[in-house]
Amino acid sequence: MDINEKLNAEMIVAAKAKDKIRLSAIRMLKTALHNKEIELMRPLNETEILQLLSAVVKQRRDSIEQFARGNRPDLVEKEEAELKVVQEFMPAQMSEEEVEAAIKKAITECGAVSVKDMGKVMKILMPQLTGKADGKMVGEKVKTLLSQ
Repeated sequence: MDINEKLNAEMIVAAKAKDKIRLSAIRMLKTALHNKEIELMRPLNETEILQLLSAVVKQRRDSIEQFARGNRPDLVEKEEAELKVVQEFMPAQMSEEEVEAAIKKAITECGAVSVKDMGKVMKILMPQLTGKADGKMVGEKVKTLLSQ
């Protein structure tokens, strides 16, 4: 079942259950996917869908942080609920050990020796880890491993 079919099925379930937050999050995802397809003038492939979902997750996390700083617990709660819905459509997240193993493999693969080579490592890693691990955390781990 592709992501659009899954979103449509989940949207129907959410509408019947009168789950407003879930319905809102699913509609937002469908709109984001549709807009990206219009922008590219073609259907999205799996990697592009994962990138889009990762971007939406990142936006939600940033919003939660901003609303928390602004002392808006009502909006924090709404964003957290929507984040949980979006994460249901993402693949299972990799453990820190799995991420570290992938980083070490990429470092060996490109022959990186210092933090200056971080771009080379990230270029190899991100297509493999998009949607499966937080990009910020991956970047920090790469920097840590390269500076040792």
